[in-house]
Amino acid sequence: MSTATTLDSYRLLGRSGLRVSPLSLGAMTFGNDWGWGAEEAEARRIFDAYVERGGNFIDTANQYTGGSSERLVGQFAQGRRDQLVIATKYTMTSRPKDPNAGGNHRKSMVRSVEDSLRRLGSDYIDLLYLHVWDATTPAEEILRAMDDLVRAGKLIYVGISDTPAWQVARMQAIADLRGWSPLIALQIQYSLIERTVERDLMPMAAELGLGVVPWSPLGMGVLTGKYSRADLDIGSGVPEAVGTRKNVAAGNGALSERSLAIADVVKEVAADIGKTPAQVALAWTLLHPAVTSPIIGARTLAQLEDNLGALEVSFSDEQRARLDRASAIEPGFPHDFMAMPLVHSVVFGETRPPLRG
Repeated sequence: MSTATTLDSYRLLGRSGLRVSPLSLGAMTFGNDWGWGAEEAEARRIFDAYVERGGNFIDTANQYTGGSSERLVGQFAQGRRDQLVIATKYTMTSRPKDPNAGGNHRKSMVRSVEDSLRRLGSDYIDLLYLHVWDATTPAEEILRAMDDLVRAGKLIYVGISDTPAWQVARMQAIADLRGWSPLIALQIQYSLIERTVERDLMPMAAELGLGVVPWSPLGMGVLTGKYSRADLDIGSGVPEAVGTRKNVAAGNGALSERSLAIADVVKEVAADIGKTPAQVALAWTLLHPAVTSPIIGARTLAQLEDNLGALEVSFSDEQRARLDRASAIEPGFPHDFMAMPLVHSVVFGETRPPLRG
């Protein structure tokens, strides 16, 4: 089985007609404000190389590298803005002591969008994500504010990130019933070391028309093989997105004995097919039918070139099975319950379950 394609083999994003590249360029690494990003000159080289190959899907957020990410993306996009699909996010606070400077509510959204437009040097944003669910703002307030900004021409499409599946499904139903702009993209963490989203978030996205855009498909760098068991002595890392990438990986729970064991299998498969571990890990995420465009977050041009090689990776059935086994998760209730032979027998009797058309 193969995922072979190119950056200009565009895919539709969710239920929309928007065409995006099969790998999107993450700009969280643009700027070194957090201590581990790319300097402006290197970030420009990365951006230019991605676009020159036909890449058109750029991902950033209002407070990535303290706003430097959006500012640099805006600079790099000058003269070719309309050929790009620039996605950004709101929710992260811009003033930590101001209770209304972050969150999902209308005031936060409107101010964040205005600030993002200014940093990007653009009069519109192609795709705005809610960055993370705050568990306090009514869904109707969020959806209506998004729709107002779409009607005003400041947003083209809207999406959502890092939110429980039941809430996303509820919001999509409300948007459809009210005739508001639907959610077309779901950005979630997905990799060989984080597959729990396969339980509910990814099936929900496929059913309701949200294209899945995975973040951290390399498991905070762990799946590249850059870490070893000697790195486990870092403990729990740090809670902020500052310091070193190793600190961030540990702080996000990505650096563990289990993830290193999965990384070992990735390295074995990579050696079998003559590819790098990063290429194997990225290519694996592209195999899931709900996935539209994993985000690559390169800090150097060499890393970008390596990551783009994932588009040329092919797996045999046996190789994919090895990766799946090494990273397998428990389905959990009710999925494991529904799969029981006893349940099948009381639901379908002696007949086979019908095939979905």
